Amino acid sequence: MAGPGVGFEYPAREVTWLKRDALLFANSIGCTADELHFLYELDPNFAVFPTYPIILPFKNDSQEVIDFYAAQKAVKIPGVPDFDSRRVVDGQRLVQFLKPLPPTSAGKKFEIRTKVVGVYDKGRPGSVVETQTDLVDVGSGEIYSRAIGSAFFVAQGNWGGPKGPATENFPPPKGKQPDVVFEDQTTQETALLYRLNGDYNPLHAHPEPGKKMGFGGTIIHGLYSFNSTAHGLLQKLGGSDPKNIKEFQARFASPVKPGDKLVTQVWKTGEIKDGWEEIRFATSVEGGKVCLSNGRALMKVVGEAKSKL
Repeated sequence: MAGPGVGFEYPAREVTWLKRDALLFANSIGCTADELHFLYELDPNFAVFPTYPIILPFKNDSQEVIDFYAAQKAVKIPGVPDFDSRRVVDGQRLVQFLKPLPPTSAGKKFEIRTKVVGVYDKGRPGSVVETQTDLVDVGSGEIYSRAIGSAFFVAQGNWGGPKGPATENFPPPKGKQPDVVFEDQTTQETALLYRLNGDYNPLHAHPEPGKKMGFGGTIIHGLYSFNSTAHGLLQKLGGSDPKNIKEFQARFASPVKPGDKLVTQVWKTGEIKDGWEEIRFATSVEGGKVCLSNGRALMKVVGEAKSKL
């Protein structure tokens, strides 16, 4: 028997992007000058970074700043409470890269089509809304990417809903040293730049929402850490070639504050299927907690992976 809200489809939304959007995204997640194919629109191999579609449900077809709270409240899921989007954080994301994005959406019509996978009541801690979002070329019907993700609505549980299934875990291999370690030093401005991609949640720009949620002030987008870690993996293992990553996922385990240094440990499992190797990873705040757990990617590893540390 399907739970409350399961199968509900949000209205399809048209999404657009320009080459400028792709350049901004690549800059905001840490792409470097030796990766001009992500940073220079005249490069013969110019490409949109693979995880870019994750921003489109926030950006839609706008080039302007949007009211994040109003946008989140636009559609109510039938049969479940009306959750407060002022107290929401990311739970977990899995992105599957099915077809490379064109450098711009111009000349085609793209839609994001989102449906509810489940709505789960976790009691006092809060509630989880799990969704599947496809980026679709309306003309051809082709799906370019699929994201399965969860939003955690803090302290909004105890409404009598299902607890939900146990999540599948992908821990690092026991007793094995990481094959690669890389760092990302954030700054006070990291989230202020990243939000220009279209994710204008005030939690990542002004201290007041974070204080109300118990974070003590501003925190960096979970999806910034998600995307910057994807970039590090592709750079260190995949030769910065977007064709060398097929899937990427992680669980958002704890907040990151502006100025924190992120340290990612990466393990090659040696498990290869159809040319794709399963990679495990964990990203931590230096001297602190793991912020991205359950990290897993399917990649084509090229060359010898070397740690920068």
